[in-house]
Amino acid sequence: MKKQYIILIGAAALVLIYFMVSFIRGDIFKMDNTLAVTDSTWIAPSIYTDNTVSGEERKLVIYGQDLIAHTAKYLGPKGSVAQITNGMNCQNCHLQAGGKAWGNNYAAVFSTYPKFRDRSGQVESIYKRVADCMERSLNGTAVDSNSREFKAIYAYIKWIGQDVQKGQKPHGSGIEKLAYLDRAADPVKGKQVYTTQCMSCHGANGEGQLTPEETEYAYPPLWGANSYNDGAGLYRISNFAGYVKNNMPFAIASHNNPTLTEEECWDVAAYVNSQPRPHKNQGNDWPKYDKKPLDFAFGPYADDFSETQHKYGPFKPIQKFYKK
Repeated sequence: MKKQYIILIGAAALVLIYFMVSFIRGDIFKMDNTLAVTDSTWIAPSIYTDNTVSGEERKLVIYGQDLIAHTAKYLGPKGSVAQITNGMNCQNCHLQAGGKAWGNNYAAVFSTYPKFRDRSGQVESIYKRVADCMERSLNGTAVDSNSREFKAIYAYIKWIGQDVQKGQKPHGSGIEKLAYLDRAADPVKGKQVYTTQCMSCHGANGEGQLTPEETEYAYPPLWGANSYNDGAGLYRISNFAGYVKNNMPFAIASHNNPTLTEEECWDVAAYVNSQPRPHKNQGNDWPKYDKKPLDFAFGPYADDFSETQHKYGPFKPIQKFYKK
């Protein structure tokens, strides 16, 4: 019996020596002489563990986070501060208060603004970006730039992007861009996806679900009078499709484990954005027509493709035209 123990101990010692030598040489972390890839996806900070922010600044960050998560509570139709938005929360589009990787987050906002944007044809500030969201995604009126509410939102956006170097966009920022299909996105197929995967939360008529207090949406309306207007970023189906792939169905899909295929994401995006919603005059958007995104649904364009093709695709012929 003792001899067996001695043999086992000896074998274990040899294995331990092997791993120690391999560790020192770095072989454990190599495959075919290539360093193993680590996950560099952006992770949002937590105000509960961040002790570097204090006093009034900390109060503003906390209030800003609450404004993003529960916008309607303060600025919606029954808002306690003002009634200037449609009842959706910023968090309905910017998941986890803008803190979720691939969830339309705020990781690179502070690091990249001010910046020139082709949509307006001018250099935009963070205030302009926030104002656009309120006027488009929340189909409302921009918050006053001198208000405590905007100062709080600004403080929160600055804080959440504190670890991102100026000019940088970390992995996991914003929305993933999916490859274009070889065909047009199909609203008819998308309706089937919506019925089986989306309707239980967002409603048969895209009306969403209010919280019991009826002051905000637990699940936002995807079309209709209380949804985002056609000037919002998610009205472009490439944005909607990438957003859906990594985040929907809610609390089920993720970047590493998506539920829907990419074709299903494109199709459901086409279906949702084929439904009626508020219109925004975008006559001053994209002053240079050749800078319009391929899936921008409103002309005029610097090409001869129709508005329908620009909205639903196929996008590869349009892409090829601009690569000439």
